[in-house]
This record gives sequence, C-alpha cells and structure tokens, in this order.
Amino acid sequence: MNPDLKRQRDKNYFFLVGMMGTGKSTIGKILAKRLEIPFMDSDSEIEKDAGRSISEIFSNQGEVVFRDLEKKFVTDLLPKKPAIVACGGGLCIPEGMMELLKSRGHVIALLANAETLLKRTQKDSSRPLLQVAQPLMVLEKLVRERDARYREADTLINTDGELPEQIVENIIKHAIG
Repeated sequence: MNPDLKRQRDKNYFFLVGMMGTGKSTIGKILAKRLEIPFMDSDSEIEKDAGRSISEIFSNQGEVVFRDLEKKFVTDLLPKKPAIVACGGGLCIPEGMMELLKSRGHVIALLANAETLLKRTQKDSSRPLLQVAQPLMVLEKLVRERDARYREADTLINTDGELPEQIVENIIKHAIG
C-alpha cells in the first residue's frame, strides 16, 4: 500500500463530492494514479449494476429510485480495498448520505463558483439540467441549495482557477497529509 494511505488506514475510501464541473472525475483519476489505487465513478457503477443509463433511470423510475441505487452503491458495491470514488453531484445531499460517506471514508468536497462551473460544462450536452435558456441561473440556484451540505465534508478544496495537478496537490496536502 502507498505510504500516504497508511495514514488513512481506518478509512478505505476517498469520496470526491461536489457540483457538476468541479472536476470530480478528472481529479479522481489523477489522484488515484498518484496514490496507486483504483478509481471509481458512482454514476458509471450504478449504470453497470442497473443495466441502464442514469437518464433512463430518472425518466422511467424517478429520482427516488435513483437515490436508492446511490445508497446501494455506497453500502454494497464498493470494493473491499482502498479506492478514489467520484460521486454524482447529488449523492451526498439526501439526509444521511453525507454521514454514510463519512463513516466509510474521507469525504473531500470540490467547490467552485457558478461561473466556473458553467465555463467547464457549457459544451457538455450530456448535462440535461444545463440544456436551458439560462444555465448560469440553474447553476447559481443549485450551488445555493447544495453548498451547506458540501461544506459538511471532511476536507474542502476550492477548484476555481486551479489546474487539475494543483487541485490534486491540495488534496494530498490537506486530506492525506
């Protein structure tokens, strides 16, 4: 095991939470490579387990079913070894989910302002929430609604104006030690 991880022996997982566009997947992959442990994306794992896309789950079964699948992922589908896990933007928001993540690992919130999020996501047509006339207003509202919950994480990392490598260094410095 990588020496940096020995300091976090009691917690096998590093969960990256935050809004879409904060860099959870990008940062997670770089961090996993640096720490020499696997990377997982909760949405991808849920899609594999459910046999359908997140969009299909939302359309056909609704958000409640999707949130149940997210909880199942955290409780039943994580490997038995250390991993970096990029969580869907809303995974930690429902009552009890941030607490569940913290009981299973170290939660790192990646934060950014709405303008940064829009800049990073505006060309991504796979984000249905942003396929509206005023996507900045949607992002500002989501940031307001979710910010307090994200700030309950073990470590907060601001990603505004930072390159992925700088963000990874900040995570290693502040969350891993």
